Amino acid sequence: MKISIITVCYNSASTIRDTLESVLSQTYEDIEYIVIDGASKDSTLAIISEYEGRISTVLSEPDKGIYDAMNKGIKCATGDYVGILNSDDVFSSTSTIEELVKFLQANPACDASYANLVFVERDNTEVVTRKYSSSGFSAWKIRFGFMIPHPTFYARRSLFEQFGYYKLGYRVSADFELMARFITHGVKLARHDANMVKMRQGGISTTGFWWKVHQNMEIVRACKENGIYTNIFMIAMKIPFKVASYFFK
Repeated sequence: MKISIITVCYNSASTIRDTLESVLSQTYEDIEYIVIDGASKDSTLAIISEYEGRISTVLSEPDKGIYDAMNKGIKCATGDYVGILNSDDVFSSTSTIEELVKFLQANPACDASYANLVFVERDNTEVVTRKYSSSGFSAWKIRFGFMIPHPTFYARRSLFEQFGYYKLGYRVSADFELMARFITHGVKLARHDANMVKMRQGGISTTGFWWKVHQNMEIVRACKENGIYTNIFMIAMKIPFKVASYFFK
């Protein structure tokens, strides 16, 4: 089973080495690693070039945003399953992908899998600040704005060919829309009970009040586009659950 891992980056010199090392140190051998750079102006490309011969594909050119870059990576991929590892995130261990493959092989009927992640300090990925368990996710909760942890999402490559890619009309919630679209089309999901990814605090979708407002408005739009009834008040109902997660880690 070939696993395609895609990292998209832009001016990521401060974190990209950690991400590259995290993928290239995996114990599982059949990994296709694709790096899509948005024509970085810092030393990101110089760092990537140090790993020449170990990365399957490196593409650097201007893009229309992070989701456009993700689409480019998926279209380059040849693996059976495809996943995204952001340029400031790392895998939880060197055996993360090996364990994922064992799970997928044990669940051949599943089209896509998801797992848990942990948030870590931006300057120290060994310090966990919050745990994000996916155990409470159910498809019916989509209408309330709940979603699968995107960095842990691995899907059959054929799903993108069948149901489409990330929509570029979304600024921060194209991942939510894509998962809602897949689920409404009957894609079979399976939960891998493992901590797969360490996610640095401070990403565009995790900070800022107005970004949260914008994100929630996009979530409402995504649900409506996929025939899922919701409204902004229903989306707001997830807030108490989010607050509770800080106390029951």
